[in-house]
Amino acid sequence: MKKNILVIDDSALMRRVICDIINEDTKFQAVDVCRDGVEGYERLKQKSYDAVVMDVNMPRMTGLELLSKLQEEKIKATVIVVSSLTTKDAETTIIAMERGAVDFVTKPSNIIEAKGDAFKGNLMAVLRAVLKVDAVPKRSAAATASMLRTPVQHTVQPAKGNGKKLVALACSTGGPKALQSVIPLLPANLNAPVVLVQHMPIGFTKSMADRLDEVSKVHVKEAAEGDVLKDGWVYVAPGGKHLEIKRLSDGNHKVMLTDRQPVGGLRPYANYMYESLMNSKYDEIVCVVLTGMGADGTNGIASLDKRRNIHVICQDEASCVVFGMPKAAIDAGLADEVVTLTDVAQSIIKSVGVK
Repeated sequence: MKKNILVIDDSALMRRVICDIINEDTKFQAVDVCRDGVEGYERLKQKSYDAVVMDVNMPRMTGLELLSKLQEEKIKATVIVVSSLTTKDAETTIIAMERGAVDFVTKPSNIIEAKGDAFKGNLMAVLRAVLKVDAVPKRSAAATASMLRTPVQHTVQPAKGNGKKLVALACSTGGPKALQSVIPLLPANLNAPVVLVQHMPIGFTKSMADRLDEVSKVHVKEAAEGDVLKDGWVYVAPGGKHLEIKRLSDGNHKVMLTDRQPVGGLRPYANYMYESLMNSKYDEIVCVVLTGMGADGTNGIASLDKRRNIHVICQDEASCVVFGMPKAAIDAGLADEVVTLTDVAQSIIKSVGVK
């Protein structure tokens, strides 16, 4: 049976283009459309859909207002937001994911782009991943547990000696929402810095970092060239840049941002972040892999494992929007722990300790 998609957009042209793209795929259909949030709200009260593709800026009722009403009235909907690349829309998109949207696709700036392969590919990739159209059958918890490297038992203790630790986290589809269940739960006295790659366009990463900083005890910022890593701080790789970590002569480490070519369309690229840590002086690197399409991070963690002492925490399948990135790391035999999203922060704390 085809996946039924509702399209909500105040532009008749965008509604037509999005529907045409969706209907080209034999596994999807987009028959129903709404012109704004008011129509969308009335439709969703009466009928359920496999997913909703929705603009955020609409008359009468915006996408944010619609998401709030859906939350308030406990109307379930898998919402994918279509957002333009302005700073204001980036901030709105991050708030949309706080209010329940699972992911976003960047909106074309003109009709030529709207009908181009890039927008079509991005939209359908997100739809297929979020709705698990190509997913393999879920494996049992016991089967996943059998693939862990070793059982790990940690207790939270104040840091002792000069042991230096780092948390290196990677995520993609579903990541901005997932991070809201991880970063705000980390304590201000976390005994490690956190470096973070989330696949997002330019501008969106700063909005995400600013929003996380508002609700977190740790400091969160979009990483800048030359930032010296400090415990209790989270450094988010900027969209459009690769983030790498360089060891300094005084034993500290700093952020390096590079313009190397995107890999598979990805910049930032988590593998580069992990590979750059091979020459670091950290006594332990805690690698965290959350929800996301593809396998970015796995090769970098595998390379890092050959040179450094690492501990790998992966999000479990049941709590992932898309199980691609954690699954790749688990299948490669790299995972030490596989935990549900709400337990990720506690696993990080147990691994690095507090001051």
